[in-house]
Amino acid sequence: MFELSLLCPEDRVETISEALDALDALSVSVEDADAQTEAEQALFGEPGMPAPKEGWNRSRVIALYPDEAAATEARDLLLPQDFFEGCKILALKPVPEQDWVRLTQSQFEPVDITPEFWIVPTWHELPEQAKVSIRLDPGLAFGTGTHPTTRMCLRWIARQPKGTLGRTLDYGCGSGILAIGAAKFGATDVDAVDIDPAAVESTNYNTSANHVEVRAGLPDAAGGEYQTVLANILATPLKVLAPLLCGRVQAGGNLVLAGILERQADELKEAYAPYLKLEVADSEDGWILMTAQRAA
Repeated sequence: MFELSLLCPEDRVETISEALDALDALSVSVEDADAQTEAEQALFGEPGMPAPKEGWNRSRVIALYPDEAAATEARDLLLPQDFFEGCKILALKPVPEQDWVRLTQSQFEPVDITPEFWIVPTWHELPEQAKVSIRLDPGLAFGTGTHPTTRMCLRWIARQPKGTLGRTLDYGCGSGILAIGAAKFGATDVDAVDIDPAAVESTNYNTSANHVEVRAGLPDAAGGEYQTVLANILATPLKVLAPLLCGRVQAGGNLVLAGILERQADELKEAYAPYLKLEVADSEDGWILMTAQRAA
């Protein structure tokens, strides 16, 4: 495998990336060319949303090709193009052979939700202190326990008094991690729904691997009212879903929402005010968990 790397100004990143893709690159990635220097820039977007810019002021664009001939041809075709003005070739070099599976696995370590509750990839041994665990590998659907929103939801689940979760709905289930966590902590009759069929498939696989009973399906699979309603999505869809989610909470039941930034707390409270009173229950790294309880 060969790597072709280029230096591009911000306004050329998208065009160059598209050109490399059209030239049959196996993959194209973009990095801050000034990373680890005083000129480094933070460039982040919300999960599931586009980044605020296509690239950095000086971006390093890296394309991988199966062999030297393909990488050389891509370089030679790019150089004379008008849109390549202001860009330059940094390197064309072989990529050392690596065990990519092991390298990927090394990036995912066990995650502690509480001292006794852990999310553990299948290739790791369970920590000695783990009395409750979820076995979960990175996959197609969101939710591996590493994101603050997922951790906060799982912490909330773990802290509920035994036997109080009752009938539970995980709305926007992703990997099914919240539904699995709820089942592990005694929830009964657990439903997990998502608009993405891949998430339903992922949830079915993960619940089977964790030996818990969860019914996974598309949103219309949810029915009736629930003692616990969990939704870890993002603020905008949560606002749209306010009447639907609140309508699923039974008398005395709990609504738990995540995927919300601290600055979005007031707009969520306003959206849910006609139905339930939301309060901030937890926070981590700029994200918050919001909960509400329907009167018994």
